[in-house]
Amino acid sequence: MLLHLTLIIPLCVLAKSLGSWAYPVTSDSQAILDSGRKDARVLILGGGVAGVIAARTLHEQGIDDFIIVEARPELGGRMISHRLGDQWTVEVGANWVQGTQTGDGPANPIWNLAKKHNISLRSSDYFGNVATYDHSGPNDFQRTFQESIRNFDRLTATAGARVPQRLVAMTARSGYSLSGTRPNTPHEMASEYYQFDWEFGATPEETSWRSASASSHLERYPHATWGCACGDGSFWWRLASSDGGAELIVLQAHNNTFRTFSRQNLLSIDQRGFKTAIQEEAEAFLVDQQLRLNATVATVRTSNEGVSVVLTDGVKISADYALCTFSLGVLQHDDVQFIPPLPTWKQEAIHSMAMMALYADHERGRYPVWQSLDHESFYPGCGILFVTVTGDYSRRIESMTDGAVQAEIIAVLQVMFPSAAIPDPLDFYFQRWYSDPLFRGSYSNWPANFLSEHQANLRANVDERLWFAGEATSKKHFGEWTVCVV
Repeated sequence: MLLHLTLIIPLCVLAKSLGSWAYPVTSDSQAILDSGRKDARVLILGGGVAGVIAARTLHEQGIDDFIIVEARPELGGRMISHRLGDQWTVEVGANWVQGTQTGDGPANPIWNLAKKHNISLRSSDYFGNVATYDHSGPNDFQRTFQESIRNFDRLTATAGARVPQRLVAMTARSGYSLSGTRPNTPHEMASEYYQFDWEFGATPEETSWRSASASSHLERYPHATWGCACGDGSFWWRLASSDGGAELIVLQAHNNTFRTFSRQNLLSIDQRGFKTAIQEEAEAFLVDQQLRLNATVATVRTSNEGVSVVLTDGVKISADYALCTFSLGVLQHDDVQFIPPLPTWKQEAIHSMAMMALYADHERGRYPVWQSLDHESFYPGCGILFVTVTGDYSRRIESMTDGAVQAEIIAVLQVMFPSAAIPDPLDFYFQRWYSDPLFRGSYSNWPANFLSEHQANLRANVDERLWFAGEATSKKHFGEWTVCVV
């Protein structure tokens, strides 16, 4: 038997085109000077999806004087795969294409990228076949599970009503309580976890209730009237139009990719690794002098003359501009020194944002979501189990040895299957996202105190020299790796 533990649901990076990296923030004293020879016009700090797509956008605009600086030995960022049991390649980072295309509607650019590079994908239904277990072994609490879906739809739909009414920002836990949902039993808590924590990577106590709504649209129309759609967690807004009529806009209060593209979930089972999509995309236009691998940034210095980057090995690289695509966690942990320090408004924005069997334990969040990859559509005969934990529990197990974590997982499996003899696994692995200085977490999340102004500041540039991109900078797709090329 093989076990594969992932610390947080793997969805990652968002990339923006050059023209929409940030809202311009200028300084009256800013002067465009060019003293001395520079290595490139643009430095792209980070070779994940955001960095590669930014480089591709520059290339398409006829700008090839750039260098991607990547700390790892390969491109892909949080698209990381692992060879398990010397036989199977599994994903420990980005794992799914969420939403593909409906009819002649817009296509998910990640879907297009996966098709272009022949990534092997299989349908993965979150809700189609969920077996339920608790401390007594197999236990059917499907009615409770189905009720949790309705509770989540009600939570996300009613969140949107608070925005035009200028109501105080609250946690999603408060939202659940106000909508009449108060889970108490292990079955109720595990079901809620499946709907909420597994999606957002954090508890309702840690997450903004209002961030589930499409606030970017609603703030423009403070006098809109609203209503709820049925069953899909969406809501509508009726807006006054210039001719005196009304415009009806339907907005998704939850994962926007499902609403925009389709409800389909596709899991990568490609034995080259899901990262192949972005690596082959980069190979099509990059040349050797445009890429520096195994190059960890230690210092970023900005001035009127440009940007200078010093690597941990002492090598210095300079350019007119830099695009920083570091994960939010790296910025929060001060793993890179900025000289001069980032402005107060930028630091406040950075530190304001938070980074298929169901088991109901008495302790909420204790190894609750299990998926078997031993399926005819995935890896038949592999014997791989994939279990997910999130938030504080993921940080807890990162501090433990692999052996201690493995022992806990075996104990949970023994409870789930009391009549079976659970053997030790042939192989075992989990990615320590939070403690890895190159990531400091797997994706971002909006806490209750994170305001729209913080989000604008997070993606804003500094003196038109240092720009920012990545999934955390998107109001529409934060926490996802949907590539938005404008």
